[in-house]
Amino acid sequence: MSETDAVLVRIADALERLAPPAPPRADWHAHPAYVWTGSSARPVDPLEAPPLALICGVDAQKAAVAENVVRLARGAAAHDMLLWGARGMGKSALVRAAVRAAQDAYPGRIALVQAAPDEGLTGLLTVLRQSDRQFLILLDDLGFDADDASSSRRLRSWLEGGVEARPANVRLAVTSNRRAIVERHMAEQNDPINPRDVVDDRLALADRFGLSLGFHACSQDDYLAIITGYAGHHGLEFQTDDALAWSKQRGSRSGRVAWQFVNELAGRAGRKL
Repeated sequence: MSETDAVLVRIADALERLAPPAPPRADWHAHPAYVWTGSSARPVDPLEAPPLALICGVDAQKAAVAENVVRLARGAAAHDMLLWGARGMGKSALVRAAVRAAQDAYPGRIALVQAAPDEGLTGLLTVLRQSDRQFLILLDDLGFDADDASSSRRLRSWLEGGVEARPANVRLAVTSNRRAIVERHMAEQNDPINPRDVVDDRLALADRFGLSLGFHACSQDDYLAIITGYAGHHGLEFQTDDALAWSKQRGSRSGRVAWQFVNELAGRAGRKL
């Protein structure tokens, strides 16, 4: 190899390190779930989700989400979904469980894609538009600052009414601690200049979802029912007083706290979940 050739090889190697080749394109028909990174997709296999039957305390919400996801898997008309409310009540777990149940019923027909609204969602919609598979995009734990008007309006446009509206084979599932998604302040109620306009603008995004479901802190009975379901599924025993003491130590009752208690039970028994 001549000296000139050696120099060219070193230059080529340096350029490749600076600008590595693009990652291979995802096979949008090969996996049950994906994580969208903004420019490419990382396949997820298997889709980790609890059995739908184990999600307790939110029966009405579960039925609505499961039915909507099945409609999407079948290629029928389905809603974009907003799951809002108390933390730890299984909003994202319910979405994952519903997708997995639909995949069991209709193999290969639907996939879950986790993404963020500021990570090239327009590009993702463009890619998914070209597929004949159905997709549910999960935007988990979403919330916009009060001054982040552009992001919330872009999401409104994707939902409906804009030239970039999501394609027919795609629906959005958004989880949030707030129904309005956009942060609100008490000062809005006292603003003398069209205060209702401010509130309406905050709620305009939530109104774009065909299915809006509230999740509220569970009762003691619901909390114990959740533990009973998980513990029975994993062959674990528990005492009611112990379960209640666990929730009191954490200052709340929720599906997440119930699952943490079940994890504690498994640990005490030397078991894996």
